[in-house]
Formats: sequence, C-alpha cells, structure tokens
Amino acid sequence: MLTFAAAVFFLIVTPGPGVLSIAGVGAAFGGRAGLRYLIGLFIGTNLVALAVISGVAAVVLADPRIRTILFVISTAYLLYLAFRIATAGSRVAFIEARRQPGIRDGLALQAVNPKAYAVNTVMFSGFALFANAPVTEAVVKLLIVNAIWVPLHLLWLWAGVALRRLDLAPRVQRRINIAMALSMVTVVGLALWSLIRG
Repeated sequence: MLTFAAAVFFLIVTPGPGVLSIAGVGAAFGGRAGLRYLIGLFIGTNLVALAVISGVAAVVLADPRIRTILFVISTAYLLYLAFRIATAGSRVAFIEARRQPGIRDGLALQAVNPKAYAVNTVMFSGFALFANAPVTEAVVKLLIVNAIWVPLHLLWLWAGVALRRLDLAPRVQRRINIAMALSMVTVVGLALWSLIRG
C-alpha cells in the first residue's frame, strides 16, 4: 500500500494541466475562484477514475479517432485556459476575462485531460492491493488517491494565491500570469511531441 501511495504522490505532484491550471487560477483570480475551480477538478478527476475503473474509458479510448478528437479538444481547452490566465487583469477590453474559471471549467478540463486518464489507468490497473476483492481494492485506492490528491492540489492553489497576495506591481503580476500560462502551453507542446513521436 505504501508503494501505491508513493506512486500516487509522484504521479499527481508532477506538473500537468490540473496542477498548473490550479496554481494559475489562484495567481490570476485569487483563492475563492481557485477553490471553485478545484471543486470542479476534484469532481472531474473522480469521474475519470470511475470511467477507468469501470472500463468505459478503455472502450472509448480504444478507437484512435476518438483519442485524436479528445486530444484536439483537450489541447484547445488547455490553450483557452492558458489564455484566460495570461490575460487576467489585463486592461485591454477585448481580452479581459468576463468570468473567473469555476467548477464547470475544472470539470471540463479533467474530462479532456490526457494526464488524468493516463494517471488513473496506471493507478487502478496496476498495484494489486486486494487481488480477490476488486470492489474493496477500488474503494481503498479511491480513498488513498483522494487523500493525496486534495492536499497536493490545495498546496498548488496556495502557491498561486501566495503569489497573488504578494501585492506585486500589475506588470509583475501579469508576467507571473503569462509564465503560468506558458507552463501550461509547454505541457501541451510536450504532449504533442510525444504524440508525434509515438
């Protein structure tokens, strides 16, 4: 069980769309918006876990056309979120965010987040804990995953909010928002590169 918990920790803590976007939302929009967004990520990641556990994700993602469509949607959505984070607080009217990311945005991200499916597949198909009790194993794994997932994402949100609370000059805050957005774009680029090479 400790091996599984360690694997969960390292799979979740590494920068991916979820943790980068929660830090970005915290830095760009503050703690309240970040918590709403976090609730959406939490619901979304658990729905993805249930899709993986039930086998629905394997059936759907077995078709390369569906995988490609989901990849395109996820890439477009991540770029959209990166744009919203980068332009938060911008005084240019045509790019100013009309609303802060919320529950719906977090849920949408996890629904199309390739890392969420990959991580959940590794966690729930490997690391046999109770070989003769698959339901018990799924429940225990969900509890362990969430016990690690929630504090790590709260920590990333806190890091983003802490940057915002430094009361930096607007120009510096904008640069931080852009850096967060560029980090998300880098993740998208790495995913594209691995898709092309694979």
